[in-house]
Amino acid sequence: MAAEAELPAIHGRKLSTVVPGSVTGEAAVYELANIDLVMKLHYLRTVYYFKADEIIDSLTIKALKEPMFPWLDVYYPVAGRIRRTEAGRPFVKCNDCGVRIVETKCGQTLEEWLEIKDSSRWRQLVPEKVLGPDLHFSPFVFIQFTRFKCGGMAIGFSWSHILGDAITATNFINLWAQLLSNSPLKCQQHLLSPETKTEKTPIKLPASMELLPVKQVEHVGDSWLSLNNSKMATHSFQITEEKIKQLQAKESGQISSFEIISALIWQCLSKIRKDKGPKSVTICRNDTSAKRSGLLSNEQKISTVVSDFVPSKVAISELASMIAKQEVAETKMIEDLVDGQSGTPDFIVYGANLTFIDMEGVPLYELELKGRKPIHVEYSIDGVGDEGAVLVLQCPQQTYGSGGNGGKMVMLILPEDQIPPLQEELQSAWGVA
Repeated sequence: MAAEAELPAIHGRKLSTVVPGSVTGEAAVYELANIDLVMKLHYLRTVYYFKADEIIDSLTIKALKEPMFPWLDVYYPVAGRIRRTEAGRPFVKCNDCGVRIVETKCGQTLEEWLEIKDSSRWRQLVPEKVLGPDLHFSPFVFIQFTRFKCGGMAIGFSWSHILGDAITATNFINLWAQLLSNSPLKCQQHLLSPETKTEKTPIKLPASMELLPVKQVEHVGDSWLSLNNSKMATHSFQITEEKIKQLQAKESGQISSFEIISALIWQCLSKIRKDKGPKSVTICRNDTSAKRSGLLSNEQKISTVVSDFVPSKVAISELASMIAKQEVAETKMIEDLVDGQSGTPDFIVYGANLTFIDMEGVPLYELELKGRKPIHVEYSIDGVGDEGAVLVLQCPQQTYGSGGNGGKMVMLILPEDQIPPLQEELQSAWGVA
């Protein structure tokens, strides 16, 4: 794998800000639900790649920005900034400070860039900003437009998870694309705040937080990113539809691709961690059918699965069956851990336990710019804890750079020293990664 330092430099950086087209008024606020505050130390990063053609290459920065004004009229809290109540609970002041736009250039062609084997290449194409330490001035959203040599474009999209889950984030940027294409709005025009929670006495935290799929984080203050004990890295690979069917062969079609992939990696990680676990994993599913309380919402389902046996000693089919049938829903209990007045304590979800995130239903390839869809999408999460996370994502119908189609893309976010042995285990035992 190429070293990050060897990646070609992205240059010509320009910064600007886009605000809503009409004044929201500083009296407007957006109240954050407890589950929003639980997710506040996590950030979603997406890079969409569009191949060169007359339409994509003719999109000027002016044309790209014009639909953002009515877009932010709909999603006006996204242009706001964090404030705190007297008791310390964060909320969004809808003061129209805007989203940050970054323009950059790459000296390589899009084809050359996509041939780079370094799984960290996406980091140069999306701002890695977090909220704080100056919360009053920190944007929730960054969008980076990178032009490649000889045409083509990457759109890097950075989203603060406190605003909503992956479905919410994707709906948000897809609406911008609809407006860019002069399509009528397909979502409600009036944003609903989360239902106000009745104040109650905070629940006493369990003596062992291992009982829940969260980890309490100390000394966060106004810098909203949890520090890791391990150096984290990413690695992505595709599992073909044929390989998934081979793994599912014993399951009579009852186990989904997400469940079988999660079980495979759970077993392999247990082996390289020398059977030290984990026996307990977190499962996060993005519910595409959920009735949303508003355009901004964290409605992912958070569950735990516990194995009574060492995972490396259990058949993949059995682990997959446990993930499918033995999930214990924890979302409501996690919400109840947050103090209604102060919004404390601070938690991480992704990586508190080894976390498997089902992204198969997230419409990553529906970002359509004037009839052009991305040829490839890279997706990751920042703020993942030391236990790591695994994302299972959709692939385009025709995978870039190969003659095959279908299958799933897998993004590993793990301690750096665990990725090479995991790749070797997956390759030697199963012919993937």
